[in-house]
Amino acid sequence: MANDWLDRYQPTGETEEADVARIRALLAGGGNPWSRVTSLHLTASALIVHPDSGRVLLRWHQRQQRWLQVGGHGDPGESDPLAIALREAREETGLPDLRPWPDARLRHVVICAVAPGKGEPAHEHADLRYVMATARPEAIAPESADAPLRWLSLQEARDLIGANNLQVTLDRAELTLAGHGAPGHAGRSNDHHSRESSTRCS
Repeated sequence: MANDWLDRYQPTGETEEADVARIRALLAGGGNPWSRVTSLHLTASALIVHPDSGRVLLRWHQRQQRWLQVGGHGDPGESDPLAIALREAREETGLPDLRPWPDARLRHVVICAVAPGKGEPAHEHADLRYVMATARPEAIAPESADAPLRWLSLQEARDLIGANNLQVTLDRAELTLAGHGAPGHAGRSNDHHSRESSTRCS
């Protein structure tokens, strides 16, 4: 399995460095790192943005009882995290034109604790996060009635998710939006060390 997506990634802060080290150990273990039968396994997700308005798209996750980014588990035979994140994002939003934005780099790596449910014991997700963009925000189509979608400003999204590691993903997305001239985004100065250590789990 080619893991160049992780080799190119530069973690920020002690928490993320420790998470990346655990993921490297998982990948070196010889098993399927995407298998849901292991207590720690990979997932891939995407924070979807509309660069023209600077808004982000969140989805209600019934199991976690939270508004979060879209994404999830790899299907059998899948091993490319970007492809998994893109497939999941398309399935969950119905957006036909999603693309990695502004490029295909991994944007955030975080290990999240997941409570038991649906017959599964408590476990951990090693979530690999990307930013993706659409030019057609009005085209969203939730995959089910209990998985609604909401376009939000970054501040609205921060207020909605509370103390969650997605705050760090939002911070990084805002810096990228500011760098590409999205309206209303001058960038933020954030202490990622403290924010990461205080928002560990979904």
